[in-house]
Amino acid sequence: MRLGLNIDHIATLREARKIHEPDPLEAVFIAKNVGVDLITLHLREDRRHIHEDDLRSVIKHAPMPINVECAIDPQITKIICNLRPFKVTLVPEKRAEITTEGGLNLEHPQLLPTIQTYLEHGIEAALFIDPGLENLERARALGVRVVELHTGRFSNLFNSLHSNFKHHKNRLDFPQEPSSLKALLDESLQELEQSALAGEKMGLEMCAGHGLNYFSVGLVARIRALQELNIGHAIMSRAILVGLERAITDMQEAIRRAR
Repeated sequence: MRLGLNIDHIATLREARKIHEPDPLEAVFIAKNVGVDLITLHLREDRRHIHEDDLRSVIKHAPMPINVECAIDPQITKIICNLRPFKVTLVPEKRAEITTEGGLNLEHPQLLPTIQTYLEHGIEAALFIDPGLENLERARALGVRVVELHTGRFSNLFNSLHSNFKHHKNRLDFPQEPSSLKALLDESLQELEQSALAGEKMGLEMCAGHGLNYFSVGLVARIRALQELNIGHAIMSRAILVGLERAITDMQEAIRRAR
């Protein structure tokens, strides 16, 4: 299973002070030396973390493939087509959101032309979707080869059941009873597994990500049909305390134990 390291939050820290450091490019070479398979960056419309200069620098110098997450936006499409990363993953985006809240609207009128533009420029186009057979069938009909399943609901349910998150000021509106949470968590994991298997049978390359951490990743990593996990926030959070190399290798070990 490949590990994609999302390095957005290195830029988040930089932008908190509006200075020049830390530089996301530095993380690329640490990641390379411990066997990370690809680097993921999200070029948001509001540029709250990653900027064009980051993309340009990382795409130019990184020794591993680059996956750029972005919304369906003509200006961003033009920027990315000029830079030509290995892969683009189309995601939904709202200015007021804290982080991506769900899968892509697969009925977006500009989705198919955007996919075709990337493919014409030799860039792999992937779709970030909610689990479900209907979404997989729609993704395949749009002509993509790769999809990434949104694991946000699973991750939030796991944290609500297995951590102190349910007592935190940022807790989500889930049932408080452990039995109800457990049932919802099991349902969410089953949906992820069934979707991964269905997508594999359709000939799609199945990836997953969003909100996974060192405790929850094992349940998702056991899904054999998944070929790639993209993880950022959990690794960067641990890196502040133990260093980036250790944070990455701890995640790699958590994935290996599950497989």
